Amino acid sequence: MNLLTHTLDSLWQVVLVGLLLGAGLPSMFALGVRALDTGRGSDGTPNPVARTAAVLCFAVVACAILAGILLLASDFLAGTFGIDIF
Repeated sequence: MNLLTHTLDSLWQVVLVGLLLGAGLPSMFALGVRALDTGRGSDGTPNPVARTAAVLCFAVVACAILAGILLLASDFLAGTFGIDIF
């Protein structure tokens, strides 16, 4: 029974991370693109609030990508340059 509860506990964590990173980041990027498209004025420039929301969405996606790259390269950075990030 202990094995089953441990497996189920691990399973929901994997599913949660998969949903956040696998579907959440592309959805956040799509929301940013959508925010740039909506709320355009008569001259074609986007609404400042929509532009701010789009920049925020793109920044979240960029930070997640940068964190993933740094996580993958953390051993290389620590061994080569002595930089311990995580």
